[in-house]
Amino acid sequence: MSALRRWVAVVREALATAWAQPVASVVTIVMVAGMCATVLLTTGRTVGAEQAVLGSIDSEGTRSIVIRAEPDAGLDATVLGRLAHIDGIQWAGAFGGAQDVTNIEFPGATKIPLRLVWSSQLDHLGITALPPVANASVWASPAALAGLGMPDAVGGVVDGSGLDFAVTGQLTTPDFLAFLEPLTIAPQTADTPGTVSVLVIIAERPDLVAPVAEAVQSVLGVTDLTKVTLTTSENLATLRGMVEGQLDSFGRSLVVVIFALTAVLVAAILYGLVMLRRKDFGRRRALGASQTLIIALLLTQTGALALVGATIGSIAAGIGLAASGDPLPGWDFVGAVALLSTTIGVIAALLPALAAARRDPLKELRVP
Repeated sequence: MSALRRWVAVVREALATAWAQPVASVVTIVMVAGMCATVLLTTGRTVGAEQAVLGSIDSEGTRSIVIRAEPDAGLDATVLGRLAHIDGIQWAGAFGGAQDVTNIEFPGATKIPLRLVWSSQLDHLGITALPPVANASVWASPAALAGLGMPDAVGGVVDGSGLDFAVTGQLTTPDFLAFLEPLTIAPQTADTPGTVSVLVIIAERPDLVAPVAEAVQSVLGVTDLTKVTLTTSENLATLRGMVEGQLDSFGRSLVVVIFALTAVLVAAILYGLVMLRRKDFGRRRALGASQTLIIALLLTQTGALALVGATIGSIAAGIGLAASGDPLPGWDFVGAVALLSTTIGVIAALLPALAAARRDPLKELRVP
């Protein structure tokens, strides 16, 4: 408990000293705030742009693997069961061949392609629950509903053979299925057989596109591979690695330069301020203060001022980035910069603190 009280007393004395020396305190706060704001306005802007670019590259559409099969290729819905054993797949859906359907009330109206679909993750398409007779129900995208003349997603459709389906709801078409628009699908149960025309797979990460694509080809179970084409976004995964590597290298170099220069400036200013207060430290030493106490007082004082400066710099930089419309870095990056700025300020104060603690009290108090 006594140790805790001593540290509380040190903190109280450090804060009181900082308050009693407004010029020195303001200079320290401004230096640290400038360091933090400079990093966030330069590297922070770069990090925000990097996150935006990588977020775009990491979207589902850039992690897609599309396999198209001709009707006689032998690709059927059982492939989903085999895909379930492959790691690295986020979503998989099998689509049958397109068959034209029209509004059941207007047989001569616009024809819209309807596809049977097999997937265990239909909620990804906005389908949360299937009706009792799922195989005879269809969901349509807004574009498909407009073509069918059903803006309220109520009614029925019929194909060329006279088979009719009930329109159950509106479909949410993900970006990676935009190439199938206008999209109308009839979900099928896992035990319903059917020929697959398009197989769409989404990898968990861009770097998994190539290995997942290779594994998928080995379990297709088709009779003729020449009638199957596979398209991936592997080139985007390579681009992602290049972009991330170049931006990270630039950001790290800039941060090191800014922190190094600011640390030197902070150390020089604090050393000058310590020299101006050398008689104060001499009196403390003459009254019994140890070298450790002098160092602790200076480091605590600088740490508190640096924390205030880092907070002000972070807020100012955030307002500046928001006002200019630049992408903001994540809170983890802002917090790391603020913490690093505070740490740099404390480290920069170490040399001046050692110089103050080692001053000879008799020499400092000697009257000229």
